Amino acid sequence: MPRFHLFVFPCASQQVSAMGDRGTSNDSEVTDFILVGFRVRPELHILLFLLFLLVYAMILLGNVGMMTIIITDSQLNTPMYFFLGNLSFINLFYSSVIAPKAMVNFWSESKSISFAGCVTQLFLFALFIVAEGFLLAAMAYDRFIAICNPLLYSVQMSARLCTQLVAGSYLCGCISSVLQTSMTFTLSFCGSRAIDHFYCDARPLQRLSCSDLFIYRIISFSLSSIIILPTIISIIISYLYIISTVLKIHSSEGRKKAFSTCSSHLGVLSVLYGAGIFMYLTPDRFPELSKVASLCYTLVTPMVNPLIYSLRNKDVKEALRKILEEKIPLFNFMLTVT
Repeated sequence: MPRFHLFVFPCASQQVSAMGDRGTSNDSEVTDFILVGFRVRPELHILLFLLFLLVYAMILLGNVGMMTIIITDSQLNTPMYFFLGNLSFINLFYSSVIAPKAMVNFWSESKSISFAGCVTQLFLFALFIVAEGFLLAAMAYDRFIAICNPLLYSVQMSARLCTQLVAGSYLCGCISSVLQTSMTFTLSFCGSRAIDHFYCDARPLQRLSCSDLFIYRIISFSLSSIIILPTIISIIISYLYIISTVLKIHSSEGRKKAFSTCSSHLGVLSVLYGAGIFMYLTPDRFPELSKVASLCYTLVTPMVNPLIYSLRNKDVKEALRKILEEKIPLFNFMLTVT
């Protein structure tokens, strides 16, 4: 079996309001922004800090653990786990772009983020969230081949094709991010500097602009359609073929087994796309709803993905057991005693 290398890389408070209301005469004078975050009482900031810390710790543990298992166990050297390892990497990276800065803002009095920091945060987050969408489409194609053409699976899902699909996901994310970030920061910011969000995102940044947004919104919508529609269409087509094939299986046990291989993937898709669509369809007058929705795909999804894929996967659980037996003598002793 060809060797799959895991990764492929491509190119609230009054104080905040007061700071944010200090305008600038033009965009060249903007040196920083204020991340308003969640509009809660100041005494609740420590609670939010602890909550984000707990979630981020679980993200680190789950995704680093998943990558470690996939790298160290040769039995998991398959296309599905190659994609899954890259999914864990993407989840780990874009949550790390968001969570640490949010925790610093909850903990400290200063809510500011530099102009360069805001550009970097938007660029990296956009890169990896788009790459995740394309990677999930590639995973849907992998499941389509595995279920609809199982005899040709090892031939069609070669190491070269899998590498190309993952590299293409990162490349599409990079191109999309360059376009979105450059479009966003060519706008003029001559009013408030207070971003009504807990990270730099394109939509709340638009609200700060004094530029004419008509052309920007048309281009942004067109770009989003070009990026999102192909992934959604490919996922839908893949699952239509999968459902059609599974329904032809006479054995109920066989149908159950086939559907179980896709259920985890469908769960991740539902959370990611559901939260994203909800956030961008929420009217501007309800920014807090957008923040809650964005939490789902910035922190909740990266936290639950390793749990979804590990708890429902016998191979991953067996690989984890072998690692624990090998690395932790006490665990091996407890198994012997029981």
